[in-house]
Amino acid sequence: LLSATEGHIFRWNMASFLEDSRNRKNAIKEELCWRAHAAEVVDLFIEEEKNVIVTASIDGSVRLWHARTGYYFGYFGQARKFELTDTSRLILPSDVNDFPAIIKEESKHMEKKEVIYPLMLDRDK
Repeated sequence: LLSATEGHIFRWNMASFLEDSRNRKNAIKEELCWRAHAAEVVDLFIEEEKNVIVTASIDGSVRLWHARTGYYFGYFGQARKFELTDTSRLILPSDVNDFPAIIKEESKHMEKKEVIYPLMLDRDK
């Protein structure tokens, strides 16, 4: 599941939630976030077979991204051809400075230890 707000794209994992939505442990988890455009994203298309996302912004630009990593392939109208197999080059559009951020699964909560802190009045202080 993908969502767009302003210039950002978010990828969410819903698999465990769809299996059993009543189990609180099966939450919808954010997996990836990246800045796709400097302005608001108005449309988004996913080509699942090639793992490509196409985004369009109110600034008039249309860009291609790798769906699993958020790597930037280029924009429509560029002189060079899109190379969809090379995701090793970390390039960004000229108006975006932030690389994709992979959201790591929340760390396991530590066991809670009961600690008693009695309140005591100290008249000397």
